[in-house]
Amino acid sequence: METVVLSLGGSVIVPDEIDTMFLSQFRDLVMELSSMRFIIICGGGRVCRRYQDVARSLSYISANDLDWLGIMATRLNAELMRVLFNKYASEKVIHDPEEDIDETRRIVIGAGFRPGCSTDLRAVQLAKRFGANRVVNISNVNYIYDSDPNKNPDAVRLRHIAWQDFIRLVGSDWEPGLNMPFDPVASKEASRFGLEVVIIGNSIGNLKKLLAGGEFEGTVIS
Repeated sequence: METVVLSLGGSVIVPDEIDTMFLSQFRDLVMELSSMRFIIICGGGRVCRRYQDVARSLSYISANDLDWLGIMATRLNAELMRVLFNKYASEKVIHDPEEDIDETRRIVIGAGFRPGCSTDLRAVQLAKRFGANRVVNISNVNYIYDSDPNKNPDAVRLRHIAWQDFIRLVGSDWEPGLNMPFDPVASKEASRFGLEVVIIGNSIGNLKKLLAGGEFEGTVIS
């Protein structure tokens, strides 16, 4: 059975309010593709950043504690995802990428584990564990550009980028709540493992094309 590892950004689960239309379409697609195993790692997104922003505004808070706020947001999003898939998903949300996983379930839901990175790293670690050769990143970012398109109107959209060039763009350091297309810490691990990461935005139709082996919109990092 082919294993599909998805790093599912909190920004698509809860862009402002919980996106019930996206969740419904996402669930339908995963259920439709019954010949595939799905490992779905949920991010914290805006929920995470709201808590972190309030904590920063009211008190001194360490980077470690800011990360723990983010981790708890990822776990809340992951619990929602787990109950949406009900009996088809693992009975509990995976935190530690090395913990026991019920491999009889076709759908495994994961969330944050330790400070110092985002859930992208968990997706990379589980891809390696399950022998998957790529991670699909679903977020509000459709493509990687050669510079920040919010600052540079002439930024060029990239279809492919090498890991060393991507890491040069995003840097190598983690900060709590960092909003990057793919976590710098996870990027270094993906590069080391020889994994491919695909940035595809949040279109369910686009995800379906990718999983069917067709033409899709997005950037491949390899």
